[in-house]
Amino acid sequence: GDAKAPGLSAIEEIAEGYLATAKKGDLLPLFGVKWTCETAMKLLREEPNILNVSCPVTVVGDIHGQFYDLLKIFEQNGYPPATNYVFLGDYVDRGANSVQVMTLLLCLKIRYPKCMTLLRGNHECRQISSLYGFFAECSSKFKDDQGADVWKLFTDMFDYLPLGALIDNRILCIHAGMSPGIISLDQIRVMERFTELEQSYPLQDLMWSDPSQKINGFYKSDRGNGYLFGRDIVDRFLEENKLELIVRSHQLCKEGHQVLFDKKLITVWSAPNYCYRMGNKASVLVVDQPGRYRFNTFEASTQNRKIAEEQES
Repeated sequence: GDAKAPGLSAIEEIAEGYLATAKKGDLLPLFGVKWTCETAMKLLREEPNILNVSCPVTVVGDIHGQFYDLLKIFEQNGYPPATNYVFLGDYVDRGANSVQVMTLLLCLKIRYPKCMTLLRGNHECRQISSLYGFFAECSSKFKDDQGADVWKLFTDMFDYLPLGALIDNRILCIHAGMSPGIISLDQIRVMERFTELEQSYPLQDLMWSDPSQKINGFYKSDRGNGYLFGRDIVDRFLEENKLELIVRSHQLCKEGHQVLFDKKLITVWSAPNYCYRMGNKASVLVVDQPGRYRFNTFEASTQNRKIAEEQES
């Protein structure tokens, strides 16, 4: 194996060992999952609701358990600490390997906390992740009723994930969108976030809402949570908070990204061939400096296609 880096703390050393396992897509034992979730929780608990991040940074959208596509993102864009990341949430559910995705991201967070900003998505909660695959996956991968323990460790940790990231005070990253109850960043900064995501709650809107080119103002979303919001809402929010751009995920984009409202709102989608059948491209957003960004677009990994074939047969 690799020579031990000099001067690693005890925590970094354990994280380094688990990271090697996680990168291979192997599962940690229950005590390893427990250590990883609890250590990450301690780090996340100290983070504010909106983290300040500096360029250059790479922004990653929904992953949804597509572990081999996540590896492809790191292989193409660099592992921390060489590259600084903001992840926009929705790590779990739908795909086949949410446990591996979550384990790798948390090990990287613990080992390189300053290079890994992990935001909360609407799937990072008990209610949704018990219905859309994560609970079932934990139960099938950890025998003897350990699955429920593993799921509980991860979902307890979800409560601590921050809500947003601010890149050089100019670009706001959130999972989904706007809320009628929120006009300033300071309102987000003082929210009580250490909680399950409840309905009809501004906290939840940040993780459920979608932009719409067909409306002004807010309109109830047919997702059953959150709102549709128009360009006027984005313009006003950016002006009020002296921002240039909102970057979010939450919506499948055929080409991996979508730029709306005169380049004031960007959707980044990072799960290629979503659910192993949508045939879409994926991308990450590389922000070199405010006002200068580019998309790194990519196709599904070969393992993604293998899983697709297995599911078809």
